[in-house]
Order: sequence, then C-alpha cells, then structure tokens
Amino acid sequence: MYYVYVLKSRKDSLLYIGYTNNLKRRLVEHSKDNRAPWTLIYYESYLSDHDARQREEQLKRFKSAYGFLKRRMKDSISRA
Repeated sequence: MYYVYVLKSRKDSLLYIGYTNNLKRRLVEHSKDNRAPWTLIYYESYLSDHDARQREEQLKRFKSAYGFLKRRMKDSISRA
C-alpha cells in the first residue's frame, strides 16, 4: 500500500505533502526535523507506487487539485 499524506507543522502552520509506502515510519522521520511537531491532517491510500506519485505531484503542481483537497479536508473536519 502507498500513501499520499498532508502534514501540518504545529510550529508555523506550514503544510507538507508527501508520499510513502510506510506512513508510520515516515511520520517518525518527520518528527525529527526542524518544523516538528507535525500533525497528520489527511491521507489517501493507493495500490500502486505510480498512482501515489502521480497524485502527490498533482497536489503539489496544480492549485485546483490542492483547492479540492483543502475543501475535502474542511468538510471532513466539520463532520468530526
């Protein structure tokens, strides 16, 4: 399984978009960098590495895809 994820720095509210095949390990790695602590605010799972990489690039490259993601996150937060 592969994951595209969004982290938010509690230090400066920066958002980080990445992908990995081991989400737990990646979160531990992020916890050691300068902008830690991070909060996982969103993730999507994929069966293929290729699909996950494509989605990560789409979110990073295209503002419309990022806007869609922000609306989706806002909707899920308001339902919680």
